[in-house]
Amino acid sequence: MPRLARFSSTEIAMFFADHNPPHFHVLGREGAAQVAIDTLEVIAMSGRLDLREALEWAAQNQALLKAKWNELSGS
Repeated sequence: MPRLARFSSTEIAMFFADHNPPHFHVLGREGAAQVAIDTLEVIAMSGRLDLREALEWAAQNQALLKAKWNELSGS
């Protein structure tokens, strides 16, 4: 599971050969979320999590996220 970015209370990761739609995971001590790369919409969430830093970073790095998704999913 490559970790792509770390923030004060969360980190962004992707899993190898993960399911569609293309997404990344925001992982924190008290929860986790899945966020769609194309829309930055939260598609699943458990627990409590502050997504602000992760979503700001993702908005600035969508091309990187798409490239990493293609690399890890074999697309």
